[in-house]
Amino acid sequence: MRVQTSTTVAFSAGVFRACLLLLLVTLSNLGETQNAKSMEKGEIRPNEKQNVESRGQYIVEDLAICGQCHTPRDGSGAPDRTKWLQGAPVWLKSAEPVENWPLEAPRIAGVPPGTDAEMVTLLTTGVWRTGTHLRPPMPQFRMSRPDAESVVAYLKTVKPAWQ
Repeated sequence: MRVQTSTTVAFSAGVFRACLLLLLVTLSNLGETQNAKSMEKGEIRPNEKQNVESRGQYIVEDLAICGQCHTPRDGSGAPDRTKWLQGAPVWLKSAEPVENWPLEAPRIAGVPPGTDAEMVTLLTTGVWRTGTHLRPPMPQFRMSRPDAESVVAYLKTVKPAWQ
C-alpha cells in the first residue's frame, strides 16, 4: 500500500490545475481560430453583421479619418456630414510639385467605386484594380482582411445624399 504525503497531494493538485488551465486556454484559442476561419471565408452570422459594420465605422471615422478627404467641407471648413463620404475636391496640396496630384477624392459611400473584392484588395495591399498604387495623398493602407471587409460593409450602409 502506498501512502501519499501532503507534498505528493499538493504536487498532484498543482499538476491538475495546470492541466485544467491548459485545457481552458486551448479551448478558448480553438474558438478564436474558428471565428477567424469563418471571417476569412466571409461567413458573417446575422448577429455579427452589426458588429462588423460598427468596426468598419470605427476604422473609417476614427482611425483612417476618411471623411477628411472624401467629404465636402462646409463654409467653416468642417466636413459637411449631410454629404458624408460623397466625394469632394482634394483640399490638401503637396509642398513639392507632384505629377498627377488628384483634384477630387471619389465618393465611397453607398456603392464604393469598386467591387467588394477590389476594395478589400485596395485596403489590404494599397493596390487598385488597375494594378497601380493610389496616388498621394491617399494612404497606402495595409489593413487585415477582416478590417478591410468591415470597412466595405460600413461604406455600403452609408446612404448617399440623393437617397
